[in-house]
Amino acid sequence: MEPPVFFGSAGLVVVFVLFGGLWTGLASDVFQTSQEWVSRTFGWWYMLAATGFLVLGAFIALTPARRIRFGGPKAKPDFNRSSWIAMLFAAGMGTGLVFWSVAEPLLHYVEPPPGVEDGSAVAAREAMRLTFFHWGLNAWGIYLILGLAVAYFHFNQDLPLAPRSALHPLIGDRIYGPIGHVVDTLCTVGALLGVATSLGLGAMQVNVGLSRFFDFPQSTAVQVSLIAIITAMATVSVVMGVQGGVRRLSLLNIMLAALLMVFVFIAGPTQYILETLVSSTGLYIQKLPRATLFIDFARSNDWQATWTFFYWGWWISWSPFVAIFLARISKGRTIGEFILTALIVPTGATFLWLAVFGGSALHAQIRENAGLAQMVQERAAVSLHALLDTLPLATATLIFATLVIVIFFVTSSDSGSLVDDMVTSGGDPHPPRAQRVFWAVSEGAVAATLLLVGGLTAIRNAAITLGLPMSLVLVAAAFGLIRGLRLDRMTREAPKERPKKTSSRS
Repeated sequence: MEPPVFFGSAGLVVVFVLFGGLWTGLASDVFQTSQEWVSRTFGWWYMLAATGFLVLGAFIALTPARRIRFGGPKAKPDFNRSSWIAMLFAAGMGTGLVFWSVAEPLLHYVEPPPGVEDGSAVAAREAMRLTFFHWGLNAWGIYLILGLAVAYFHFNQDLPLAPRSALHPLIGDRIYGPIGHVVDTLCTVGALLGVATSLGLGAMQVNVGLSRFFDFPQSTAVQVSLIAIITAMATVSVVMGVQGGVRRLSLLNIMLAALLMVFVFIAGPTQYILETLVSSTGLYIQKLPRATLFIDFARSNDWQATWTFFYWGWWISWSPFVAIFLARISKGRTIGEFILTALIVPTGATFLWLAVFGGSALHAQIRENAGLAQMVQERAAVSLHALLDTLPLATATLIFATLVIVIFFVTSSDSGSLVDDMVTSGGDPHPPRAQRVFWAVSEGAVAATLLLVGGLTAIRNAAITLGLPMSLVLVAAAFGLIRGLRLDRMTREAPKERPKKTSSRS
């Protein structure tokens, strides 16, 4: 255990839970005010930072550093490629993708950004492009930098598996002092809040499923109870460790999610889905350079604050969890393999998922007048279930979808608990089981608190606000990574000192 980090993080979590639980109204106001200030003042910074991380990751993939292998030239991967990718994807997207894949395109269609007529053909195209943008390369670019830094300094420089290690080229052994403690504490709380955000979204969706089959009320009390039950399941998984619990659940998760996607693809408007995928991918690539740095300064940026700034804040606050987890499972991979796999494979899979579910939802809304958008405007959590209601075998599919959400839920929680435990144990990749239980319970408590103080709105506000300090840590990690790789290159390219020849006189 690293006492300053463990007790500092635990203390902040306790304060947060007590504040939100005892003074719910005040906590909601504080979150709202903080979010408005951050969005109004630092929206430009979020856009710049997210773009910078993506560009830096792509640049490193083109340099000789791409050949560096985590753990040394002879290191072997701990996990086969399919397990590695499954854990990478499940950790990076989680229940959030299931929640927003239907809701976001529909909401963009009826509530588009300024300058686009709602309900128009342009709104439909922009709805999918914007959803691709929010879930695409920028998200994984944010994850990459800290993950690269932690993996490189841990496996190749024998430093702790913790965010503080990324700062070693900048401040040296002072990472073991107060500066390192503050960085690790901030990242622990950030990872916990990021995971709690996803858990809150998952609880809302599971509640909708249960209300359909067992007549459960859709209420905060039920959602908090669901968080408690699924947190207990996640605790069992995380106690079993990466090989025993997390890996198996991630593989099961991906297989079940793929089955659900294949069913919707076949039972839904297949041609429309394919057209949506091709067209939206092309539009995304075409507009990506402009979109990454676009801020509507000439008009109110309320729409961007609600969506783009929320996502960038969410990805940044979520990044310590994903980055450290990716570092933990990436021994034996090269830097180039790490970057290209993390950018291309999850992004491609995400686009396919969004095209299947988002495209089907838009088809039902536009071509079949199913009224999905109106349902989602009233309650975003019903989005997936409302879509599946329009397809054959609705009841069986809804039960299956609820199971997929639960497993996504558990996977996010157990992975997050493992990361928090590693960081608060001083970067130990095999932390104590008792602490894993503590962090699993803490994530559930924070998720429940966010639901109590305002549901989806509180979740948005917390993500946007926490992303600001976390972005500074990521920038420092980026500079540390650049300097570390530069020093590595200089060491490898330095001429080796030749032994002096000895001459003898005859």
